[in-house]
Amino acid sequence: MGSSGLARLHGLFAVYKPPGLKWLHLRDTVEMQLLKGLNACKPPAPKQRVRFLLCPAEGSEEKELTLTATSVPTLTDHPLVRGPAFTNLKIGVGHRLDVHASGVLVLAVGHGCRLLTDLYDTHLTKVYTVRGLLGKATDDFKEHGRLVEKTTYDHVTREKLERVLSVVQGSHQKALVMYSNLDLQSQEAYEMAVRGVIRPMSKSPMLICGVRCLHFAPPEFLLEVQCMHETQQQLRKLVHEIGLELKTTAVCSQVRRTCDGFFTLDDALLRTQWNLHSIQDAIQAAAPRVAAELEKNLRPQSGTEQLPGPAGPGVSGCPNSTLGVGH
Repeated sequence: MGSSGLARLHGLFAVYKPPGLKWLHLRDTVEMQLLKGLNACKPPAPKQRVRFLLCPAEGSEEKELTLTATSVPTLTDHPLVRGPAFTNLKIGVGHRLDVHASGVLVLAVGHGCRLLTDLYDTHLTKVYTVRGLLGKATDDFKEHGRLVEKTTYDHVTREKLERVLSVVQGSHQKALVMYSNLDLQSQEAYEMAVRGVIRPMSKSPMLICGVRCLHFAPPEFLLEVQCMHETQQQLRKLVHEIGLELKTTAVCSQVRRTCDGFFTLDDALLRTQWNLHSIQDAIQAAAPRVAAELEKNLRPQSGTEQLPGPAGPGVSGCPNSTLGVGH
């Protein structure tokens, strides 16, 4: 049962990382729970071997002993002799979340670790909800950082916020096209633009594909950000720079990833589900979708042209800040 259980563990799955938990601790916890489940499985029947044992001779009135061929179990594979059958597993971590962030975190087990490289190469967008708080600035852009400044925010309206967000999205859209290395005169570039799948297929700075306001109740506001090649700290800095554009200050109180490529919150296992059977079911359920999405997004692009890199003359089209807005 242990070996068959391990065979169903090769693949990708998603978990929900709560805030305050380091990704490495999460990975170690998942590994411990998987090992616990695999080692709890009923072990196979022990192998038998023939031994010649001294037994009383049949039909003898005297206490005569004779050698008798007897089948006995081999104890070398017994858990009490050998120890646990499984002591470690190969578990990979996808796009990481820092300790203060929460949300969807993709993990891989066994041969599924190879798929993580393919997942990186697809350069799919990730979606975050980012909560901001107007009226103060801190040294690390977080709500509980060292207070640097307090400001008024009565003049900030939802319309002004959405105007700033539209400028942010527009400037990053230009950079997105530049880093996609597409020939803008090609038919493929037109079709990709219609489908909204233009994206860089190599390293680039953080690029925002879309940003909108979900909730506005000063001093709090909630943004949904679709982006790639980001860090959670860059998203916190984005909130800070949005505050500056609004002629006030702002800090980030929450960063939550709701989607990582084709894994969403609905796919993410909660902490109570970090066990062998739930993870096996999640891997098996995701496998067909993972294969289809990777094949679709890793197809070689035609009609591309090599544009200047970050050090080339084309840098002027790239956002010069997290906002992408000149100050």
